[in-house]
Amino acid sequence: MTTPQIPQIPSADEFLMGGGIPAASFPTIGTTVEGEIVEPPRVEQQRDLTTGEAKYWADGSPMLQLRVVIQTGQVDPSIPDDDGRRTLYVRGNMLRAVRQAVRTAGARGLEVGGRLKVTYSGDGEPTKRGFNPPKLYEAVYTPPSAAAANALLMGDTTSPATPQAPAPAAPAAPQIPGLTPEQAAALAKLTPEQRAALGFG
Repeated sequence: MTTPQIPQIPSADEFLMGGGIPAASFPTIGTTVEGEIVEPPRVEQQRDLTTGEAKYWADGSPMLQLRVVIQTGQVDPSIPDDDGRRTLYVRGNMLRAVRQAVRTAGARGLEVGGRLKVTYSGDGEPTKRGFNPPKLYEAVYTPPSAAAANALLMGDTTSPATPQAPAPAAPAAPQIPGLTPEQAAALAKLTPEQRAALGFG
């Protein structure tokens, strides 16, 4: 019995423009790819890089990965019409690092407007003789509300984070010297944990 494949459906932009978003690369230890999540993450089946064939585990179940598109702000002049977006194919050790980052942030998952930072931190032990060592990763995730507030507190009013609808009855803004009323209002919307993470305990 053949296990059904999970189709890889392109995003609306990819379908319209006829091209894909470049994959994020981690050529050397210490390489970091960071940016705002700009599309809803989606699960898809892994493909063999040489043949393009769908990949399966020994028991016949599909090998899955999480596709996450982020806006890095870094443009490669060798890529035509590069807009700075990069695709992270989250699997294996990267999946474990991102999962831990989400838990540490107290979030339920990755969301559009959140910020994801992934760093190639080192190499593990090869699983078989003659194989390349697996890459190890570290990750940091900032949920959308905290990412937007942090951008505002740092004076970045042009951040493309998810727009925040005005709250009809916002909590009293903390009285912190040096903050504008807008910055104090944004800070007041955060949980105590999120304020502490930004240094405003």
